[in-house]
Amino acid sequence: MTDPLRSSLPASPRFRRLRRSAALRELVAEIRLDPARFVLPLFLVPGRGQRLPVASMPCVFQLSPDEAIREIEAALAEGICACLLFGVVPADQKDERGNAALDPENVVCETLRLLRGKNLPVVAITDLCFCEYTSHGHCGPLAGIGRDGFRTVDNDATVGLLARQAVNHARAGADVVAPSGMMDGMVSGIRAGLDAAGFTDTAILSYAVKYASAFYGPFRDAAGSAPSFGDRRSYQMDFRRRREAVAEAAADVAQGADIIMVKPGMPCLDLLRDLRERLDAPLAAYQVSGEYAMIKAASANGWLDGRAAMLESLVAFHRAGADFVLTYFAREAARALREGEP
Repeated sequence: MTDPLRSSLPASPRFRRLRRSAALRELVAEIRLDPARFVLPLFLVPGRGQRLPVASMPCVFQLSPDEAIREIEAALAEGICACLLFGVVPADQKDERGNAALDPENVVCETLRLLRGKNLPVVAITDLCFCEYTSHGHCGPLAGIGRDGFRTVDNDATVGLLARQAVNHARAGADVVAPSGMMDGMVSGIRAGLDAAGFTDTAILSYAVKYASAFYGPFRDAAGSAPSFGDRRSYQMDFRRRREAVAEAAADVAQGADIIMVKPGMPCLDLLRDLRERLDAPLAAYQVSGEYAMIKAASANGWLDGRAAMLESLVAFHRAGADFVLTYFAREAARALREGEP
């Protein structure tokens, strides 16, 4: 005899119905990658004709301004419309205060002027920090001895210097400046400096949520920015703290940040979701050098499908809530999408 209660229960859901074919999967996909939502980071060195490989980051190079322009033109042709510029200076040009960062003729400003002279339709974002320019590798001029026995970064002096650096970049043609040093009050200081200099339309992309992370190692090779003593845990965030991320991001929005960034990316997907649910500001994720290098190394060893892992990781950032992603995979991912990858 048929059990009337059992027969009235709904059938088990058949989720697989919409997975049966590539066409069905494409029809119902919630996330679609687009090269216009990738930002290509570039490392700039002085000179001409320089294209120097970064050993720990396969397919990434230190580029002189002329080579950087060629790279940006190629990226634009692939649908990428934004780049992030980092200056790299020789050791003999570094000093305690990072004065090369304030030189209006430095490699970042030179590249910006070349970009604007060619009228390239690229969103030019510039990193604001001093770690690439200081002889000690920390993110600003040093103050007194901290409790750990080391000298620490002078927060307020650094904020003033960041504002000067931002004005130089805006004057040379930056669309967006991106302070990355995790100084308290850096966004309000930079906003005030830009506005006072007449650059009210220059946007600020704040590295609002930047954890002290083991995933930055290859970047420090590429940028020559490893600290000569201690570490950056006294100013970058402790990755064991989650609630602080929301407070940091909200404070930067209140101070005038136009875009909020989370860094590193994959270890912080939960924070991307937290911020997406609490903030209306555009949200970016930085797929940092260590994340890139891990996928590249595993792929080179045959341990995983590098292209598939690259695309899956990029989808994960968007699924968590990022509006766009800064990634060293930008051009490779754009080519994969053009070739029909999901």
